[in-house]
Amino acid sequence: MKALEEGGQAFDKIFVSSTLSATVIGQLKKAAALATVPVQVVPMAKLNAFNAGNHEGCVALKSRVTYQPLQAVIDWVVGEGRVPLFLMLDGITDVRNIGGIARTAFCTGVDAIIIPDKGVGALQEDAVLTSAGALEKIAICRVDSLLKAIDTLHLNGVQVYATQMKGNTSIEDVNFEIPCCIILGGEEKGIYPALLKGADSTVYIPMQGGVDSFNVSVSAGIILYEAMKQRVQRL
Repeated sequence: MKALEEGGQAFDKIFVSSTLSATVIGQLKKAAALATVPVQVVPMAKLNAFNAGNHEGCVALKSRVTYQPLQAVIDWVVGEGRVPLFLMLDGITDVRNIGGIARTAFCTGVDAIIIPDKGVGALQEDAVLTSAGALEKIAICRVDSLLKAIDTLHLNGVQVYATQMKGNTSIEDVNFEIPCCIILGGEEKGIYPALLKGADSTVYIPMQGGVDSFNVSVSAGIILYEAMKQRVQRL
């Protein structure tokens, strides 16, 4: 609780014992919500498995990355005179995919990666290693609602493109030179329907062959390279 209230320490997730009082759990959840840190109530055996010593019913996993407010990042990018290019991840749980996506994003000029506080793989050691350190170099914005994040993007003039196998527009015909954010969904369920509805348009990657779709990390590389190519040609 004290670490959350004082700030200065980023956490990926907090596990709290179900044996604690409802009042204590409620206070912890309230403090964690202000820092957009997810809290999971678990049996005491789960906490003991962390080998964290005298945990007193609460274990917090430290984050390897520093999370930044979305609006602050938008203001900073615009203030630098750049055209914003953001990436939003929805339901991607494989940390190796997240690491690969972050590495590609950093190499193709993405300004920030937007993730939800729940339903995404933890940005711990494996993700950072797979990203070749990119997760520690690129801005990461963790939000309590991706829908609210889309609203924030729209209020700042950022176009939102949702990737979908049966999208309306080929990536070759998408204008990536304007301020934009690209949503990538998990391979099993894709992008949450409400996010698809909130996006300005759906885009797809032209394909040949009998395979249903690309791996999400590969898709990110193809789309982001197209975005970078358009932006480099403009310069």
